[in-house]
Amino acid sequence: MKILYLIGNYGLLMKQVFRKPCNRNMFWKQFMYEVDVLGIDSLGITAFISIFMGAVIAIQTASNIDNPLTPSYLVGYTTRESMILEFAPTMIGLILAGKVGSRIASEIGTMRVTEQIDALDVMGVNSASYLILPKISACLIINPFLVTLSMILGTFGGWLAMTVTGMVPSDQYISGIRYSFQLYNVFYAIVKTLVFAFIISTISATQGYNTSGGALEVGRASTKAVVYSSILIILFNLILTQLLLG
Repeated sequence: MKILYLIGNYGLLMKQVFRKPCNRNMFWKQFMYEVDVLGIDSLGITAFISIFMGAVIAIQTASNIDNPLTPSYLVGYTTRESMILEFAPTMIGLILAGKVGSRIASEIGTMRVTEQIDALDVMGVNSASYLILPKISACLIINPFLVTLSMILGTFGGWLAMTVTGMVPSDQYISGIRYSFQLYNVFYAIVKTLVFAFIISTISATQGYNTSGGALEVGRASTKAVVYSSILIILFNLILTQLLLG
């Protein structure tokens, strides 16, 4: 019964969130702020993880090619496909669930326990839309950019690893990157990213908005936001893969 309560509570909150903003100027101002704190601040960790992730994929692939008849350009091809299809959208999604999700939940949760949300409601402001809608919009806009950057940097990280170690010649690796490229795979990755962005922002906001108590409860809400978002990302990753690639 608890899960039905959570789903119902989530649905009612989202109904409140997606009403027309009362003040468009305020919405755009808040939206730009959220793009900065939720997206731009995540560039560093996204770039760092993507480069090393691509390098590891390339090294592991090159190390496991035992057959001398297997062309070395497959290392570049495998790195590119792995980054686009799975590692960039899913791994970055999970990382953002921890970084962005906990921030959203703790920020809104703190406003709830300090009665700032109650004050907005008393003033006649739709607090759910005012606080949550800019965050959802920012995640939907900036997350695909972060994932696209991850794809590029991951592939570059693989090239860098192969060049430094000498395991695969640079021209062979680049040939693998170009080999049999399908734009649909990028579309598939972006679709997954948008779904994951919606999950992260809405689940985290729901946990923060429904917080009650004090600082301890805010911490618990942040933890639940990360856990629930991660579980749903893994679940929807399977569902979307079956729908779009099955």
